[in-house]
Amino acid sequence: MYVMSKTETAIFAGGCFWCMVKPFDEMPGIESVESGYTGGHVANPTYEQVCDGNTGHTEAVKITFDPSIISYKELVDIYWRQTDPTDAMGQFQDRGDSYRPVIYVNSPEQRQVAEASKAALEKSGKFDKPIVTKIEDAKPFYPAESYHQDFYKKNPLRAEIEEMGGRKQFKKDVWKNKE
Repeated sequence: MYVMSKTETAIFAGGCFWCMVKPFDEMPGIESVESGYTGGHVANPTYEQVCDGNTGHTEAVKITFDPSIISYKELVDIYWRQTDPTDAMGQFQDRGDSYRPVIYVNSPEQRQVAEASKAALEKSGKFDKPIVTKIEDAKPFYPAESYHQDFYKKNPLRAEIEEMGGRKQFKKDVWKNKE
C-alpha cells in the first residue's frame, strides 16, 4: 500500500528572498521553497508595495518539507547560518523593515524548537551583540511574482552578486561556510 508522506511548512525571513532559497532548496527532504511576502497588513501585496515599506511585510521563503527526512530543527539551524541574527533592520546590503529577520512559526512545537535554538545561539557566545531575530506566529503568506521564484536558477550571476553584498563573506567568517 502506498502512503503519501506528510509534509509540513516552515517560513523564514532573512533579508532578500533570492538569497534564502538555495540553501534550503538543495537539502534532501525539501519539496519546495517559495519566495513571498508575510507578516504584513495588506492582502496580496506586490513587490513594489513591499519595497515601498508601507505594507508591514517581510520578504520570506515558505519551505515545504518532509519531516521524516529533514527536521524543523535542522531547517532552523540552516536558517541561522544564512543570516546575521544581530541585525534587526535588514540583512547585509538589504536595509529596511521588509528585510528584517523573523522566524514565523506554524505551531507550538515549531515555536518551542525556534525559541530553544535562539536561546542556544545566545548562550553560544558566537556573537558579541544580542540576537534580535524575532519569532512570530505565521501570518498569511503571499507568493511573490513568478520572476522571483527560483531566482538563483534563472539568474545565477545576479544571485551571486546579491550574495557578494556581504552575506557570502559573513557566512564564511562567522559560520565557516565553505561557499
